[in-house]
Amino acid sequence: MNAQPDRLAALEARLQTLEDTQEIAELIAGYGPLVDSGSADEVAAQWTEDGVYDVDEITMVGRDQVRAMVHSSNHQGWIAGGCAHFLGPVKVTVAGDEAVAVCHSLMIVNRGGSFEESPDFVVRRATAHHFELVRGTDGWLVARRTSRVLDGRAEAPELLRLGALGRPASR
Repeated sequence: MNAQPDRLAALEARLQTLEDTQEIAELIAGYGPLVDSGSADEVAAQWTEDGVYDVDEITMVGRDQVRAMVHSSNHQGWIAGGCAHFLGPVKVTVAGDEAVAVCHSLMIVNRGGSFEESPDFVVRRATAHHFELVRGTDGWLVARRTSRVLDGRAEAPELLRLGALGRPASR
């Protein structure tokens, strides 16, 4: 009996999981630079057509609503004042054509001052993010992202727990 085909199939499966994990990590890492640069189309393209972005104060459904959030006067004000959405390391669990990812983020804002005047950067919020992703024809996309401020409510740590265990939050 030749075990070579089984070993090759196992190796290909492991490689596919590594590539999927890396692609998802890069997708998530791209969010901060894209949203902080006001790249609304590119931010929206990270979601499926009917993808959901559920943040504490707003739920956006579909790429048009995500795009509108980036174009909003509120978000444009953050960009104009100086801000950084920093998403930390991501934990990814891939299961076929679906995946779950989890990470923290910090939103850092400038409370005033230019480079010459020594800007005053502060952390505006620390947030838990739980992603549910699907593999599309063009790669991985966000089907649902649930984000909750880490302000002591039980909901945010639960999102982190579920994501770390590779479990969806929406089921």
